[in-house]
Amino acid sequence: MLTLTKILATLVALEFIFIFYLETIATDSERTAKVFGMTQEYLRGKNVNVLFKNQGVYNGLIAVLILLAVFAFSSKAAVVCLMLYIVAVALYGSFTSNPKIILMQGGLAILTLISCIF
Repeated sequence: MLTLTKILATLVALEFIFIFYLETIATDSERTAKVFGMTQEYLRGKNVNVLFKNQGVYNGLIAVLILLAVFAFSSKAAVVCLMLYIVAVALYGSFTSNPKIILMQGGLAILTLISCIF
């Protein structure tokens, strides 16, 4: 696996760790409200808060899987599968929520996939 691929995949993992932080730890913070375009009051709602925390754990585990694929297993195939999954989810989000999601959540994953071609 190219060093560039490892760097890009690690950046994707860091992005997902940041999302984990926003959704699970800083769920109703001003920054989380700004990033997701919601009010802090809305994020404090019991149902939304629980949903965000669950989604955050999911994103944190994606980061763990990426780091395992890169550093523990050094598996280009695993990295490709994870990046394809991330791009697919980002594409879905861009159609159902906000078109910018494909670049915001999928941009680094797309670059990582491109680097896997070489």
